[in-house]
Amino acid sequence: MSKFWSPFVHDLVPYVPGEQPKMTRLVKLNTNENPYGPSPRALAAMREQVSDDLRLYPDPNCDLLKQAVADYYGVEPSHVFVGNGSDEVLAHAFQAFFQQGKPLLFPDISYSFYPVYCGLYGVEPKQIPLDENFAIDLDDYRQDNGGIIFPNPNAPTGRLLTLDAIEQLLQANTESLVLVDEAYIDFGGQSAIALVDRYPNLLVVQTLSKSRSLAGLRVGLAVGQPELIEALERIKNSFNSYPLDRVALAGAAASFADREYFEQTCNRVIASREQMTAQLTALGFEVLPSAANFVFARHPQQDAGELAARLREQGIIVRHFRQPRIEQFLRITVGTDEQNAELIEALSGI
Repeated sequence: MSKFWSPFVHDLVPYVPGEQPKMTRLVKLNTNENPYGPSPRALAAMREQVSDDLRLYPDPNCDLLKQAVADYYGVEPSHVFVGNGSDEVLAHAFQAFFQQGKPLLFPDISYSFYPVYCGLYGVEPKQIPLDENFAIDLDDYRQDNGGIIFPNPNAPTGRLLTLDAIEQLLQANTESLVLVDEAYIDFGGQSAIALVDRYPNLLVVQTLSKSRSLAGLRVGLAVGQPELIEALERIKNSFNSYPLDRVALAGAAASFADREYFEQTCNRVIASREQMTAQLTALGFEVLPSAANFVFARHPQQDAGELAARLREQGIIVRHFRQPRIEQFLRITVGTDEQNAELIEALSGI
């Protein structure tokens, strides 16, 4: 704390990212990183950009990447916004759409950046409790609001809302923006981008950090009707006109072009998730239904914090959230089959 801080900074409660430990031998299952590397085509495209051209600014409009996203999803480039990770895209959305003088609705157990952004941008939050099964009940969102945001699948629970359910919410909420945060959608759900043409108040945000194995590149995107994209562009160009560098633009665009590799790695993660779920269930865990690249599990006879600590002693890191309702759950990222086997062996011993 410093006397030079503004009063605004004093009151901020920042987001706490997942641990990035420096241990040498580690089974790292705590931050939902993809266990398989990026597309070889993406790596090749990035290597080509490491040249004398790095002295030049990148394209501020990111046209190459917007066209790649548009081609993949069958929309126009005018429907696409890109930024430095989905967190930056979300930050711009909070400024562009949610400062309405009415509460922003989101689940009480959800991505913990949402209340942080509410504090940062002066947005009134209203957290809606998940039901007794840790699922989103959309009937709870049929109330006056200044916007609605939720991850699908939800994080950290992994539970999925169907496209039909999201459409019902959009039909019941026409006067404010609905933002669907699809960081994990490629591991078992259907993207709400399919609804964008019909609903002018729908914005879908995605990241290349999970299913496309590019967490280290920091690329996020949003898809919505052009009027929404224009608002995001106005915020971006008032903040940072060059959010993505030449290497990131080339690699991200190439990753969308390599559908075969993308589908192959997603399917491997899905198969491993189902196997992990069965193995954890056999050990007595309750595992919530997951459509993400992680599972959310608790054991009726074991304290989650103690389990996480004992796993750590064996070089296995999982995520433990010390917050009401979920303090007895562990969020476990799906790793390679070898990593998952080490996890199950360690838990069996415990």
